[in-house]
Amino acid sequence: MSDLVEFIRTSFWHVSPILIAGIFAVGIMIERWKVLFRTYPIPDAESFFDRITEMVEAGKIKEAIQVCERFPEKPVAQVTKQALLRAHQTEDLIEHGLQLVVSKSAQEIQRRTGFLATVANVATLLGLFGTIAGLINSFQAVGHADAQQKSTLLAAGISQAMNATLLGLGVAIPCMIAFSFLTNRTNRLVAEVDQAAVRSLDILKQKLYGIETTAKDSLS
Repeated sequence: MSDLVEFIRTSFWHVSPILIAGIFAVGIMIERWKVLFRTYPIPDAESFFDRITEMVEAGKIKEAIQVCERFPEKPVAQVTKQALLRAHQTEDLIEHGLQLVVSKSAQEIQRRTGFLATVANVATLLGLFGTIAGLINSFQAVGHADAQQKSTLLAAGISQAMNATLLGLGVAIPCMIAFSFLTNRTNRLVAEVDQAAVRSLDILKQKLYGIETTAKDSLS
């Protein structure tokens, strides 16, 4: 570990691209963790939809919309809101509107997560680039050194070169782990948004069916 720290200190400008990539990745991890685990999920979704269902069945569409507006950063609430705003439209128009808002929400949920995989690949390649460059410099130095110093210079040069690979992998491996973890969470949230669209449409259909049934009973 001390050798790696010394390597970073002595070769800072050579390893700075890897360090910058690592800092960039940490920023993405923190931001994605915050929004995927804190900002986007709606607390107690079942209670939320139960409340929306009761309001819609009671004809309180405006009140139901106001409930959704209390969660401006929650994709599930915003999808439900868009469905309620189109409650007076035909089923085809409601479905079209829901497809648009679901697509927009999915893009928002998925944004920046893929950068972690890119950073992992770039960090690995930068580490290999540093290793190759270090080996070239090492062999060039050995070629001009005395016979007694060659083994010492070669060992030191190879050690520095390997440290470049180690640093690159040290950035890449956590990035890939975080990418897999956050991708799983992203897919789950996107599925919840899709489910919210289906449930919202089902709530409106039940309301419409109830109105039609009432109208038929009154005519009979």
